[in-house]
Amino acid sequence: MELVTLIAAVAACLASLICLAVLWHGRAETMRGEDLEKVRQDLLAELRATRQELTAALSQSAQAAARQQMEAQQRAAEQQDRHLQEAAQHLARQQALAQKALTDQLGLMNTQLANTALQNEQKLEQIRAAVETRLAALQADNNRQLTEIRGTVEDKLQKTLDDKLHQSFSLVSERLEMVYKGLGEMQSLAAGVGDLKKVLSNVKTRGILGEVQLGAILEQLLAPGQYTENIATRPGSTERVEYALRLPGAGEEPVWMPIDAKFPQDAYSALLAAYDTADAVAVESAAKDLERRVRGFARDIHDKYIAPPHTTDFGVMFLPVEGLYAELVRRGVAERVQREYRITMAGPTTMAALLNSLQMGFRTLAIQKRSGEVWQVLGSVKAEFDTFGQALTQAQTRIQQAGSELENLVGVRTRQIQRKLQAVTLLPEPGQPGQPGQEPPRG
Repeated sequence: MELVTLIAAVAACLASLICLAVLWHGRAETMRGEDLEKVRQDLLAELRATRQELTAALSQSAQAAARQQMEAQQRAAEQQDRHLQEAAQHLARQQALAQKALTDQLGLMNTQLANTALQNEQKLEQIRAAVETRLAALQADNNRQLTEIRGTVEDKLQKTLDDKLHQSFSLVSERLEMVYKGLGEMQSLAAGVGDLKKVLSNVKTRGILGEVQLGAILEQLLAPGQYTENIATRPGSTERVEYALRLPGAGEEPVWMPIDAKFPQDAYSALLAAYDTADAVAVESAAKDLERRVRGFARDIHDKYIAPPHTTDFGVMFLPVEGLYAELVRRGVAERVQREYRITMAGPTTMAALLNSLQMGFRTLAIQKRSGEVWQVLGSVKAEFDTFGQALTQAQTRIQQAGSELENLVGVRTRQIQRKLQAVTLLPEPGQPGQPGQEPPRG
């Protein structure tokens, strides 16, 4: 309200100032200088009074507005306090109602739970009684069925056991019969082994065994012309070696390499028996006896079969048992025999390796013998190559002639044909004599 009054006062002041300004402007032309100054002073005084009034009015309006605002805030605060108090009272009433309702529900739920527990206990008791009854009936039924099954199983087991026992006894009887047969075969085999031992106890028979094995190895690895058997390698001697390899010599006569098979079976068996008894003295005695026997074999081979230049300066002693060869190598007997008598020992495996190496030597010697034929072939090839070179030179000359003739044909003849064709394709000019196909006059 006071704001409206203030606005009205300001409007009145402005209206007064406007009126004064209009009056002053209307009279300015008729007034003199003093009058104008007086009017200006009056206007200024009026303006100052109006400013003061406006200032006082504005101050009063601001104070009134502040008081109104404070009163409005106070009234709003009091209203909010009343609302809060009413809300608190309402909430308290609602809380009391809810607590009461919750208490009632809890009491009801407790009652329902007690009733439910009682009912569950009664039902469980009924279920327990029913289960016990059913279990008792089931146990009785199971006992009856188990009794029946036990009787059936016992019957079947007795029958199966009888069948199995019968089959087992039959199988045992068959096995015993087979064992009896095997024992008979073992006895026959023992008799055969005894016969074999008797055979091997004969020196001549043991030599034949080694000779047969050596002959099989030579037959497998060498050609028939590369060795011979039962040959006297020393000139004028009647001693014949079992096998001798035919090596090429300086002339037409071959050089023989004697190979003799030896098998001191009794000395080797005595050494094995000493090893079985673990008697060091017996082992040493048997080893010395074996060495003595082998050295005697080597001396015989050297004296009977080696006679350079008709033979090689060494010979080969074949031992048909790998164990015997390994034992002699381990004890150094092979090295001593090689050094003293120029005799090389060889077992079945070592003999095969030795023959393979000699086979390579045979091939090298064969190549050397055929070298003259190779040179002859190369000479003939050289002569034929000279002839071939001459033929190639003649062919090159002919090709060059044909190329020059072809160049002449392509150059000169092609230009003549082109001139002919040009004369055919050119038409005569108007007013000039001539027919198509005639050559144009040459300038």
